[in-house]
Amino acid sequence: MGPKQEDMVAKSKTIGRKRRHERIRKKVTGTADRPRLSVYRSLNNIYVQIIDDTKGVTLVSASSLDESLKGIKSKGNAAAAKEVGSLIAKKAVDKGIKQIVFDRSGYLYHGRIKALAEAARENGLSF
Repeated sequence: MGPKQEDMVAKSKTIGRKRRHERIRKKVTGTADRPRLSVYRSLNNIYVQIIDDTKGVTLVSASSLDESLKGIKSKGNAAAAKEVGSLIAKKAVDKGIKQIVFDRSGYLYHGRIKALAEAARENGLSF
């Protein structure tokens, strides 16, 4: 594969993910009773927000860049995602949020996304 073909593959992957995300967002909305847990995954980090879409407000957020997760060596792997999942769950339970709707943002439910979701479930969130 040449450099132009690699760029085209990367662009088509991004476009496909964005299309899947739009399709998911048509069905998944967060309310005050069940806010939406939205995930963004970059190459180096993972970011999570719990959002009330009726008000357009972020209630809780966490990422692999948080101060409490400074001890993690690699922030872009499944172990880091698991730590972020448990952190977001603890923050949400402290705010009184127990039930959420999971928005995987077009990513496959595999690897880092799956590790984050399972850790959030283990620490008190239900979805």
